[in-house]
Amino acid sequence: MQQATDTILMIRPVNFRMNEQTAVNNYFQEDLDLKNAEINAKAQQEFDVFVEKLKAVGVNVIVLDDDKLLDTPDSIFPNNWVSFHRSGDVAKYPMFAENRRRERRDEVFIKLEEEGFKIENIVDYTSAEKEGIFLEATGSIILDRVNRKAYCALSPRADEDLFIEFCEDFEYSPIIFTAYQTVDGKRLPIYHTNVMMCIADQFAVICLDSIDDKKERKNVVKHLKQDGKEIISITEAQMHQFAGNMLQLLGKENKPYLIMSEAAHKSLTPHQIKNIEKFCPIISSSLDTIETCGGGSARCMMAEVFLPKA
Repeated sequence: MQQATDTILMIRPVNFRMNEQTAVNNYFQEDLDLKNAEINAKAQQEFDVFVEKLKAVGVNVIVLDDDKLLDTPDSIFPNNWVSFHRSGDVAKYPMFAENRRRERRDEVFIKLEEEGFKIENIVDYTSAEKEGIFLEATGSIILDRVNRKAYCALSPRADEDLFIEFCEDFEYSPIIFTAYQTVDGKRLPIYHTNVMMCIADQFAVICLDSIDDKKERKNVVKHLKQDGKEIISITEAQMHQFAGNMLQLLGKENKPYLIMSEAAHKSLTPHQIKNIEKFCPIISSSLDTIETCGGGSARCMMAEVFLPKA
């Protein structure tokens, strides 16, 4: 069992812009004073450079173009609607923003099968949308695949009961907490767990300051330490530079790398960088437009593929 994969799915944007439907509870999004076409062109450029950097170290990047007709401004973040598991199971998730539901395309599954992967079974949670219940895949859920633990910060996009149902279906132990950020002087729930936490093979990068409840914070730390993870703490300010939004991937000869944006990388202290690089090199790429308008970063752009080969 491995924590990291060498294969990811990425969706190249055709209509990327600030999504007004997600901005209501994604406080990382900001408006850019640019025309949408210009924003999309910049996002495509950032996307292409990022993909090239990953391929250069041997990551298998499967790229699918978004469909212009769907008008899906956030399709660049596929890790919010789907997850691919070693068992051959695929999960489809209920999404908070109505215009994001159109991102769930069967072409993705066809593409993966064409690439030689085997899909045994699709577990579909999307009917929960009718009841206003959401769980946004590996945006909401951070999986420790080796120790079979799933971490989830509850928010309008991460429902507790549905998360527990997912854990029962996929045989993970649930670790539940709430993470907050300060917005206009108020403590409000962070929209996705993956902006404040990343689990790699031997370490975890986490903004413990965002877990206001001492008991919950202690519990998260206890589990990470129990599983032998070195904890690399980031501040709330670093989290706002997407320093929690990282993903470990495998390149050539199964060599691990920690992937993040340039903004995240620049926000880290020399000591934090040294702590990470003790375990694996860092790869970072400029994602300024995507981060500013999309309110998501490197981790959100990569859907990990753990499916077995056919």
